[in-house]
Order: sequence, then C-alpha cells, then structure tokens
Amino acid sequence: MTTAGADGHCPSGAEPAARTAEPAGYDAVLLVGFGGPDGPEDVMPFLRTVTRGRGVPDERLAEVAQHYLAVGGASPINAQNRALRAALAAELGHRGVELPVLWGNRNGAPYLTEVVSQAAGAGATRLLAVTTSAYSSYSSCRQYREDLGRALLEGGLVGRVRLDKVRPYFDHPGFLGPFADGLRTAIAAAIAAGITAEQLQILFTTHSIPDAMADTSGSGVLGEHGDGGAYRRQHLTACAAVMTMVEPDTWDGARGRDQGVTGPGLPAWQLVYQSRSGAPATPWLEPDINDAITTVAAAGRRGVVVVPIGFVSDHMEVVWDLDNESARTAAAAGLWFHRVQTPGTDPRFVAALADLVAERLRPSPAPPSLGGLPRRPDACPPGCCVNPRELRPTTAGADSASDWSGLGFDSALLAASGIGISVQA
Repeated sequence: MTTAGADGHCPSGAEPAARTAEPAGYDAVLLVGFGGPDGPEDVMPFLRTVTRGRGVPDERLAEVAQHYLAVGGASPINAQNRALRAALAAELGHRGVELPVLWGNRNGAPYLTEVVSQAAGAGATRLLAVTTSAYSSYSSCRQYREDLGRALLEGGLVGRVRLDKVRPYFDHPGFLGPFADGLRTAIAAAIAAGITAEQLQILFTTHSIPDAMADTSGSGVLGEHGDGGAYRRQHLTACAAVMTMVEPDTWDGARGRDQGVTGPGLPAWQLVYQSRSGAPATPWLEPDINDAITTVAAAGRRGVVVVPIGFVSDHMEVVWDLDNESARTAAAAGLWFHRVQTPGTDPRFVAALADLVAERLRPSPAPPSLGGLPRRPDACPPGCCVNPRELRPTTAGADSASDWSGLGFDSALLAASGIGISVQA
C-alpha cells in the first residue's frame, strides 16, 4: 500500500526497535466513530454494547430505544460518517496525499478491532486515527485511545501495527467556522422575527459528563485538572471564539443596522449541557439545557439559539435531544427556537481534519488556532483524561507504555507500536 510521508518505511518483518526511530509515515487514515444502529433490529444490541458492564436494565434501554425507533430505528451517525470518510478521502487526494481512509466504530459495525485487523492483513501497519470528537475528556479522547489499544491487544498486533491519533481540534478554525456561520444565520432569523439582542439568549451545548470525569480531563501535569478540567475550559474557549467570529458583522454591523436592531452588542450566551445518563445521585455537569431554557423564559427573554458546539455531526443526541426535547421545552415556555447545524461535511471542517493529518505527515509551522489556549500536543501528555474506573492499555499517549504494565509485553515490542514514544508537539 502507498505510504505518505515515510522516508524508508520498514517492512512488517523488520526489527521492532529500528522502526521506532523513523519519521511518522502512514499506510492509511482511520476515521474512528462512536457507532450506532443501522436498523430497528440493531437498536437494543447497540444499546447493550454501549452500556456493557454498567448494570443498566433492559427496561431502561427499551425507553432509550424508543428515541431511535421514532426516527426509523437507524442512527444518522453511520450515514454521516460514511459521507465524512468519503469527503476526507477526496480532500486528501486533492492535496496529493494518496492514503486510503478506513472507518471503524467503538460500538457498532464496522467494529474498530475488525477494521484494524483487516488493514494489517492487507499490509497497512501504520495507521493514523482521526476521531469524531474535538475535545479532551475520558469519554471523548482517552476512551478512543483505549479502543486503539484494545484493537492491538485483541488482534494480536502489538509490535506489528502502530496506531497513532491526531490531537484534539476544538480550537481549529475549520471546526468553529461552520458554527459561526450558523449562528449568524440564526441571529438574522431572530432579527427578522422582531427579536432584539436583549431578548435573545445563545445556548452553546455539549454532552454532559460526570463532574469527576470533567475535573480529571486534560493533564494534571499541565495543571488542567479541577473546576471542570480541560473539558470545560476547551468548550468555553470554543464558545468565546465563535462569538468573536460572529461579532464584527452581526448586531453592530451593516446587516444589523439595516434591519433596525437597536440593542447594543451581541446577545448573552452561556455553556450548557445535555444528554446526561447514569445514576441520579452522581453529579454531572450542569446546567441541563432544558433547565436553562426554562430559566431563559423566566428571565423574560423571547428567543433562544442552540449551538451544539460539542458535536461534529447531527446524530441522535442532536436530532432527538435538541430538535425534539429541547424544542418542545422552548415551545412550552413560549420561546422562539433555532438550532444551529453541526459541521458535518462542511468543506472547512473536512479541510481541518486533512490539516490534522498533514501535521503528522510533514513537519510544518503550527496551524492557526482560536481562543488562546496552548495547542494540544500530538501525543496526549502524561496523566491525561484518566480512566475513572480502571487502567486499560492505550496508544497515542506520552505515558501509554505505563498503561500496558503487567501485561507481559517487552518494551521494544511496545515501541514498535509507537507505545511509549513521545511525539514532538
């Protein structure tokens, strides 16, 4: 298979220790997603897979299953990832990067472990993972690194296959730009409906996670733990960056003046959370979006714009939790409601993912980022987004080798899979 960016890619039978000193070159890009059911018959097996080991009864799963069945039983996420895979392959090809783009999921077909094993069988032994999650936390970053580690372990591929991962991309202009455009459109619609800046509230929303998981997101070595951790700070940074992108030409710009806007500045905004699960007694990040909508109405506002800043595509937690549940909450409170689209396959977002791949193929100046936080390193720093329950093997971390302790693998074998090798930020 064609290898891009590798100066002397070693054959699979080469001495493992020799491979670790090579420049990063890859045989394929691996799009890694959460997964979802493709039809009604897949819904309950999918939900059991997602919740395995958590003791969630089938009665509770059956309630959640109704959300999927209400939209035909198929999650939109698989079709969206197929489209994203094709778009990313086309963008890479346009740039002259002749790498196949594979696709594997954590919780549904095509399963990541099977995709990696099939790739290895076809000769692709160096894969670069691009996940469909932009932020740092256990569930949105480290758990995907655990998935990559499990693919090596279960496939018997330690020492034979290297699995790296691109950095979190919450601050990339290509990720945030589509949200800014959508917010401009929403504000224009609010203006047309006669709503002023003072009467409109912008709610940036993301997936809630347990407080303890949030507090240990990012790296303690970098001083990121506590007070919502890197997860909360990265989201707040992304929200502020979007508002900065919108500000010059919306309420105070010519378009706003032409439509008779008298309120100064932009509408108020806040970060809210959605789609919580788990035991009611466990604290999760708040406020919940539906509670926030009720509060907005009680404060005398007339409208709300929901920006799903935590998501890359319009999957079930967007089209059901927001377009159904939150929209109904707003309607019951008498509020005008508009939900901004996610990036999906917007060319800017696809280009951003291609940028992340390019960073790992050819050394180049750091790409632009928005918001002021330091650029995330290519390899997750030590102690990043710790697993709250148990230690599991990972890849793509500066301290990943320690996650394999006690499993009996020689350090040279781990190094051949890129485990324990620090990647330059």
